[in-house]
Amino acid sequence: MHYDSVADPCCYPGTTILKNIPNLRDQAALEKFEAAITAQRADEPLPSGNLSVRHYRAIHHHLFQDVYRWAGKFRTVRISKGTSVFCYPENIKNQMRELFSELKRQRYFRNLSRDEFVSRAAHFLATLNAIHPFREGNGRTQTSFLILLAHQAAHSIAIERLDPKRFLGAVIASFHGDEALLYEELRALL
Repeated sequence: MHYDSVADPCCYPGTTILKNIPNLRDQAALEKFEAAITAQRADEPLPSGNLSVRHYRAIHHHLFQDVYRWAGKFRTVRISKGTSVFCYPENIKNQMRELFSELKRQRYFRNLSRDEFVSRAAHFLATLNAIHPFREGNGRTQTSFLILLAHQAAHSIAIERLDPKRFLGAVIASFHGDEALLYEELRALL
């Protein structure tokens, strides 16, 4: 996914290509490598943890450790996609702490009906996406975390039913305050 950003120390000079471990300087080649390696890592057991910010960062690191040296680290530059401006980097740490503290207060959505779980999970994902803590790989990390969250709440997700284009559209709508589509997409996966 291509994001607009200010001068980005994560990119090769004069390009929007993110610096990467295999030193790929072609965007298409990087995207192909990233997709293949993160899919392989996603098939491995994800890091264990207690659904905390630290756990979330460990999941990102696990998925992207072969692609980016900064895997698992919060971004340090401002980014946007189209007209959507994500959380400023100086606020990420506090926003993540607040969001995950609320998740803990809500007992990780355990003992909820399917619809109540979906409603809270949709709101959680919408907020997490607006924070967009990583320079790249937010969506894949969110999906992996969602599977763990649902499992711990005694719900299962049929991730193979996820339609990436529709799901992305729902996430974008949630960014603009409409969580209804994201709710429907998540409900179809449970």
